[in-house]
Amino acid sequence: MKRQKRDMYARAYKRGYLAGVSGKSKDSCPLDQQEVRQEWLNGWREGRTDHWEGMTGVSGIHKLANVTA
Repeated sequence: MKRQKRDMYARAYKRGYLAGVSGKSKDSCPLDQQEVRQEWLNGWREGRTDHWEGMTGVSGIHKLANVTA
């Protein structure tokens, strides 16, 4: 639990990626701090790219190991 709280940038990236893959808008970013928000948007962009390329569901499961690590 403490490790997650310390590494909020990785957590923001992961949440942004998952939001992008699920097709959510970048306006749904819940973060206010500029640096953390930028990490969320970086994850969102990569997630949207994977969503557009069809990397969702079973075809994108190999990406989850990199995101959830």
